[in-house]
Amino acid sequence: MISVSLQLLLAILYANLGEWLMHKFILHRLGKQPGSIWAYHWYEHHTICAKHQMLDPGYRHLDLSTWNAQTKELAVLAAIVMVHLPLIWYWPVFVMGLYGSLTLYYILHRKAHLDPDWAKQHLPWHYQHHIQPGSGNWCVTWPGFDYLLGSRNK
Repeated sequence: MISVSLQLLLAILYANLGEWLMHKFILHRLGKQPGSIWAYHWYEHHTICAKHQMLDPGYRHLDLSTWNAQTKELAVLAAIVMVHLPLIWYWPVFVMGLYGSLTLYYILHRKAHLDPDWAKQHLPWHYQHHIQPGSGNWCVTWPGFDYLLGSRNK
């Protein structure tokens, strides 16, 4: 059995790498293809943020009966939760750390798009991702893998 601290560390790193990979390759590469299931990210979320200087009004109220960028994001997060659920029997701390990271991601991402001034101060990498298109900055919660993989641009 892997130690508790190692499971937690691996979960945090895994979640950050997952943010980087998902954002760069799925949400931006596949998301720029019209008709793609991922197109909401580019054609809804980024388009709205560009019009409102990073503000995305779709995050103001959670309405699960509306299929918008926020509810699609939550559906993806729920799918990630479900895919990793079987691991809870083998690496419980890893899974709980991952679930905590997903929760933190959603809270910070939502806050960033409701309060751009807060984002500029506390998540400058994500703020720059939206304000400077093509800047990289694929991570949201913290820029660990952006630094490691050379995509952190100030």
